[in-house]
Amino acid sequence: MNAPLVKLSGISKYFNGEKALSAIDLSISQGQIITLIGPNGAGKTTLVKIVLGLVDASEGAIYRSPDLRIGYMPQKLHIDTTLPITLERFLTLTEKSTKLCSAVLDEVGILRLLHCPLSSLSGGEMQRALLARAILRKPNFLVLDEPVQGVDVVGQEALYALISQLHDRLNCAVLMVSHDLHLVMSSTNEVICLNQHICCHGRPDQVSNNPAFIELFGDKTTAYTTYTHHHDHDHDLHGAVKNTGAADINERGCLHD
Repeated sequence: MNAPLVKLSGISKYFNGEKALSAIDLSISQGQIITLIGPNGAGKTTLVKIVLGLVDASEGAIYRSPDLRIGYMPQKLHIDTTLPITLERFLTLTEKSTKLCSAVLDEVGILRLLHCPLSSLSGGEMQRALLARAILRKPNFLVLDEPVQGVDVVGQEALYALISQLHDRLNCAVLMVSHDLHLVMSSTNEVICLNQHICCHGRPDQVSNNPAFIELFGDKTTAYTTYTHHHDHDHDLHGAVKNTGAADINERGCLHD
């Protein structure tokens, strides 16, 4: 195992005297994919913010490698529809090289939206835009907070596959918050089930059979039935069947290659 990029020891957090997290131990090394699951109010977002250094822990110690380079993808980004900013401009706020911005958009599959208003992007397109922003500076640690928020099932499968591809290319660590254990089963090394404290952790198949997990989420056979989509065609990011022609114009007037 590589030396940890981030290590949490005995982390607890209080808000107004109420304990949100209790005695969390967590070590994340380059190459690992760790998925954090838990019910609403379990402290997942608080833990992510502590890892990122956005929130201070009330108790415990945090180690961050001097070589740590974080790419962060938030749950959602709310854009005022009157804000005149294109996807290209949004990315150049992080990285001035338009060539690099175009390259990452191509990698996540939305280069055709380069000059579209950010507010016109669909849910799946916006998640891919946020993922592109997260990898712009070649991080060795990706933190993804509900990366498939607001995306339909077909789009979720595609996004998780893309995250796996990016992990392999960057050889980075990934800490991912998800409610969808059945969708991340094949693309995560370790699952941590959180409910203010770590209830259980291990490989996805181990966690899904753990009594603590079943108590929180129900029997995996009913709560986590894997969806399989069979088809002989491709979908775009909206879920519609792709036009196989060379080019088309979408309903927002943005040119699609």
